[in-house]
Amino acid sequence: MATVQFTRVIRESPFHGGLRHALTRILITGVSVFLAVATVPGLEADSFVSGIAAVLVLTILNLILRPILFVLTLPLIVFTLGLFLVVLNALLLELTAYLVKGFSVSGFWSAVGGALVISLVSTILNSWTVDRRPIDATEPPDDPRRPPKIINPE
Repeated sequence: MATVQFTRVIRESPFHGGLRHALTRILITGVSVFLAVATVPGLEADSFVSGIAAVLVLTILNLILRPILFVLTLPLIVFTLGLFLVVLNALLLELTAYLVKGFSVSGFWSAVGGALVISLVSTILNSWTVDRRPIDATEPPDDPRRPPKIINPE
């Protein structure tokens, strides 16, 4: 009987890793959003509290809505060689600005610039915090197997 092996995709799901992983993800998104607000003209947070609210809303939208939108727009993402992901991230940033009072995006190009900054900073910070343990795809050493049964010995 074949054994079932979990793949890397399941092990690295957004719900795997517990509280530490979730807090790390929120912290990385927070650093990215605040850096985008500081560098991109057109992104503004009225107060620190509205910035924190924008970080939390953007994290929740990236966790829940982004995978759905990714699947729905996959042909367009493939056709544009991944450039449509920037537009998708910009739309999520504008949705965050719509949902959070005190966080504003002045236009589509400001949202694109903010999405680029957030994506780049998040990619760099995630590459530093990723768990680099190799995943062993071999069978466990304590796997008792029966020898094959020979039906017609000669």
